[in-house]
Amino acid sequence: MRLIGSLSLACAAASGLCGCVVGPNYSGPPALAREAHAFQRASAAVDPSSEPPERWWTALADPELDREVAAALAASPTLEAAQARLRQSRAELAGERAGLLPSSGGSAAYVRTRNLTTLFGSGEAASTSGALNLYAVGFDATWEMSLFGAQVRAVQAAAAAVQSSQASLAGVEVSLSAEVAQAYVELRNAEQRLALTERDIGIESHLLELYRLRQGGGTASALDVARVMNQLETTRATLPPLRAAVAEQLDRLAVLSGRVPGALDQELATPAPPPSPPAHVAIGNPAALLRRRPDIIAAERTLAERTAEVGEQVAGYFPKVNLLGEVGFASLTPGALLSGSNFSYVLAPILQWTPLDFGRNRARVGAARAAREEAEADYRRTVLGALEDAEDSLARYGEQRNSVEELARARASAEKVYSLTEIRLRGGTADTTDVLDADRTRIQAELDYQQALASLTEDFIALQKSLGLGWADPNAR
Repeated sequence: MRLIGSLSLACAAASGLCGCVVGPNYSGPPALAREAHAFQRASAAVDPSSEPPERWWTALADPELDREVAAALAASPTLEAAQARLRQSRAELAGERAGLLPSSGGSAAYVRTRNLTTLFGSGEAASTSGALNLYAVGFDATWEMSLFGAQVRAVQAAAAAVQSSQASLAGVEVSLSAEVAQAYVELRNAEQRLALTERDIGIESHLLELYRLRQGGGTASALDVARVMNQLETTRATLPPLRAAVAEQLDRLAVLSGRVPGALDQELATPAPPPSPPAHVAIGNPAALLRRRPDIIAAERTLAERTAEVGEQVAGYFPKVNLLGEVGFASLTPGALLSGSNFSYVLAPILQWTPLDFGRNRARVGAARAAREEAEADYRRTVLGALEDAEDSLARYGEQRNSVEELARARASAEKVYSLTEIRLRGGTADTTDVLDADRTRIQAELDYQQALASLTEDFIALQKSLGLGWADPNAR
């Protein structure tokens, strides 16, 4: 009981001393980009006053895309690796927290020897000249008292590392949802372009037949036929890359969701048009962006981790105290092992201090401070890069909308030319060649429009990624 009381008193005294935590306290990230209260490249197509939805891909109103994103978020190997890294950092935090508590162990020993007089004096073993048996059991505990907060800072650093891993996991979710959506849009765009190109080849083949007939009738030259033939062959040459693009995006979608290439060939066998972004897109403000983007969160948590590590190294300037306690019994016979006369205990505080380490700890502190300065610079770089990414994405999205509008007018104009040419054909003032030429121009205008529309959706996806959308609250994990 006296030993327990002594240990309790020592622990209470040490707990009071543990309040002395040296080193810098983390006071948050540096103030940055306060003037960025509004996006400078926002166009009329975006709404800075509304917060964007977390599941941004649902705004594209494509159920198949929703399924593919859900499948990727459920089974992506990349996401599983990030989740494993988070579990690893949580385990390391648990280990650091355990370091604040005593470590203990039990032991039991049986020793057979001779001449134990040197161990037990002239008592029990003095009259024994033969082999002797020694029985011993014991319990020991050691505790490193965090007098100057080295272990407390280590726990703080590990906790910040866990939060940084959570943010990194969120960043994987953001990138993964964007990659799936981009692959899906590229797949649908390639399918549409393939269908339109095949239609264009049919028109050009018919046109070639007409020119050959006209050449036979003397109303077209060999040069005219050669030009149409060249155009047909050039158009046919675009088919293999389009077919390859379809296969490539099918494989990409399969792998992103943890499936083997070709697994989605049947599921996505029916062509469909690429999804289009909504008329207005909610983007929020730069302040919300800084709070939301996972890379900014990870950089800020890394800065907190490096700050705690400075304090951990500064504590090395000061003494370290280990408290050692041990209780046990030792006897020559098992029957007398637990006798009160065979009981012993040790309670020993051990002081360790190296004031003359020839600058070793000063070098470690200097390295930790430099690492913190690097983390602070990385944080500023990450914030500025995020703002640049968002502004550039807004600029591309706004200008691409303008391009789509222009190409929509060009498509309408080509459609009108085709309609008027058909009217002239029925009135006898145009021939079939004129109609086929107008139809081919109409298809090319449709191809240009479809490509621009797909590019607009891809720019919409890039905008959502730049805003840091597509991840769940880490506190909910």
